[in-house]
Amino acid sequence: MQNTIEPEIIVDRLSHANRPLRIAFVTETYPPEVNGVALTIQQVVEGLYKLGHDIELIRPRQHAADQADGQGRFSEVLMKSLPIPKYPALRMGVPSKGALLQRWSLHRPDVVHIATEGPLGWSALRAALKLKLPVTSDFRTNFHAYSKYYGAGWLNKPIMAYLKKFHNRTGSTMVPTHELKQQLEAQGFKRLHVVSRGVDTTRFNPSQRSAELRAQWGLAEDDVLMACVGRLAVEKNLQLLLQAYDAVKAQVPRARLLLVGDGPMREALQITCPEAIFAGQQKGQALAAHYASADMFVFPSLTETFGNVTTEAMASGLPVVAFNYAAAAQLIRQGENGCLAELDRPQDLIAMSVSLAMDAAKRKAIQAQSLQTAQDLDWRHIVRLFETNLNQTISQSEAVHDASLMARSYSAG
Repeated sequence: MQNTIEPEIIVDRLSHANRPLRIAFVTETYPPEVNGVALTIQQVVEGLYKLGHDIELIRPRQHAADQADGQGRFSEVLMKSLPIPKYPALRMGVPSKGALLQRWSLHRPDVVHIATEGPLGWSALRAALKLKLPVTSDFRTNFHAYSKYYGAGWLNKPIMAYLKKFHNRTGSTMVPTHELKQQLEAQGFKRLHVVSRGVDTTRFNPSQRSAELRAQWGLAEDDVLMACVGRLAVEKNLQLLLQAYDAVKAQVPRARLLLVGDGPMREALQITCPEAIFAGQQKGQALAAHYASADMFVFPSLTETFGNVTTEAMASGLPVVAFNYAAAAQLIRQGENGCLAELDRPQDLIAMSVSLAMDAAKRKAIQAQSLQTAQDLDWRHIVRLFETNLNQTISQSEAVHDASLMARSYSAG
């Protein structure tokens, strides 16, 4: 039987040092979708573009009228998509290896960055490896942790196995915290690098506070408004938030709860807590105004890889009460610029919420420190770290390629 040998893919390249990169950026989610991952990816993409890099953004088509954007160094490629189960308004990519192979064979990027691990991301990984392109990735969402909240805890191991297989085939995986890096390394993930998340302090800041909004909600200036921003879904641990609110109300009867976001739990939450303010999804200046018009932020989630809402709340001048986890663990110093409860002590999160709601002077003191922390999370610095990681991965890929050529040459000689 005659052996079939695939033709070698010749990589013709110039040094990437001191020149713009051609970056293929693959993601299942992007604005106008409203979620932390989409908004973070937008900040990175726009930041890389401002640094002079050429960006090819590859994402699923979200609706029939969705039009690809494209101007000079920035272009969008819209791929086929399907609705996401339980979130019919959102769509995910479908397997598209063939289309990506064809595209990247004709227009070869310097590096492929894969932001999400769905069907489109998996197709991009396979196509990039086939074409011997450098690949980087993000670990952004705890899919494996979500499974237990949807009666599918048995999926935890196979999901984690898939994620490890996915990321270990890339040249670098970026994670947002040292805590997550250690957790993933313990489970066999390789080539992990910490690149934190930034916050837009020009948008999120205390000056966005709106007396008009508070008046619409029936709040006087000295009334306490406790806020939480995010998807209204079971994995966000919102039952604990309601318990904290009930405890606050017992001590501060005029306190109110503001929920910004939407999701499958909204109707149940409205039945359980009809006096809460359900503001729905907000974005841009409206979102900034909702943050800044609150007086404290309580975030009970235990399924975040980072939790952008933590930094947005801090930048907005809100004292944050959260678990010692994800962004809060990395940024908050207990009692100084926020309040941290240990993961196994939900009662402490409730008690801290009550204490903060009852003490205006304490809220003001924490606010000053919280704002200073947020100022150190400028997106320009974060994007530079991201850029450095891309360049390092490209260099490592080139070194491996050169070593392979030398080995072949030596063997042939």
